[in-house]
Amino acid sequence: MKHYSFIIFYLFCNVLIYALQASFWVYLFCFFIFSAVVIWGSLDISLGYFVDSMTHKKTRIKEVALTFDDGPTEFTPKFLDILKENNVKATFFCIGKQIEKYPETFQRIISEGHTVGNHTLSHSTNTGFLSASKIVEEIEKCDEIISKFGNIKTGLYRPPFGVTNPNIAKAINKTCKKSIGWNIRSLDTVTGNEKKIYRKVTRGLKKGSIILLHDTSEKTYNVLVDVLVFLKQKKYSTFTIDQVVNTNDPKVF
Repeated sequence: MKHYSFIIFYLFCNVLIYALQASFWVYLFCFFIFSAVVIWGSLDISLGYFVDSMTHKKTRIKEVALTFDDGPTEFTPKFLDILKENNVKATFFCIGKQIEKYPETFQRIISEGHTVGNHTLSHSTNTGFLSASKIVEEIEKCDEIISKFGNIKTGLYRPPFGVTNPNIAKAINKTCKKSIGWNIRSLDTVTGNEKKIYRKVTRGLKKGSIILLHDTSEKTYNVLVDVLVFLKQKKYSTFTIDQVVNTNDPKVF
């Protein structure tokens, strides 16, 4: 795994300190640098240090993927309406407990031809500190709910908050999932200004980009309306993640 690079870096620092007979403060400095790199690698899924995640599609044509996290919610039907109006298919990474709250909306996501991914049972705020067995449980219980209410299974998984670490890597491997990241992060859950969110999405758009949005607010719905207009004007088509990732996993049991 790529996180072995951290171990190599750490050992290099120790060897350097020994060779130079450096002081404790130099050792401490190297330790802080090492820790910063580990934290950075954990929080930025695009780096792929702990988990090999798909963050974009290699393509020569103008196409992007719209992905939505944390649903379904009371706002999801409006998202589905506008997507249907524009004949656009998206990928929804759903939380198990949200599916239980909005089963009919979840079933509509499936019936209208969108792709579903696993986003854990509860989207715990402590995701980065959970044991591998607990993360496996979160993934498997979400799978059970997806099967119960949608009669489908999915090999796609998106780590909550995009956080990765060795425990999460083990859980992804054990549950035979493919980790899906992004290369366009809208920050729609923390940014209040719709224009800023829109600029964040459109400014860095490239061929094959995977866009991270959330079907959790009126604000993001308004941004989506404008983004769809932008994509049409710039002649971008869209793809769903399952069209790129072969999980050897049929949609219907």
